[in-house]
Amino acid sequence: MVAVEQAVAAPFATRQLADLGARVIKIERPGAGDFARGYDATVNGMSSHFVWLNRSKQSLTLDLKRAEAIDVLRRLLGRADVFIHNLAPGAMARLGFASPDVRRERDRRAVDHRQ
Repeated sequence: MVAVEQAVAAPFATRQLADLGARVIKIERPGAGDFARGYDATVNGMSSHFVWLNRSKQSLTLDLKRAEAIDVLRRLLGRADVFIHNLAPGAMARLGFASPDVRRERDRRAVDHRQ
């Protein structure tokens, strides 16, 4: 599972799945990462809120404004069963990851692998 997420809703959903055994790769912004990291410094310098919502996940920093990072995300999605995001409406579409585009690419890869 790949998650481009921040704050509460998506991190909580993916945390539930991670707790059930899913491998969750959380994509974060360079520098600050998920802004929830800075809520406090209770847990070894990290936000208790962030730690609670993001346990059992792997984290990867990608600057999605760079072509190289977009390519990495495309490769990750090519191997993922689930893609969750909760950025502002239209943000993933502007990056080329609108739901129809992601589904179309996944269907294309499935056909390529069968041949």
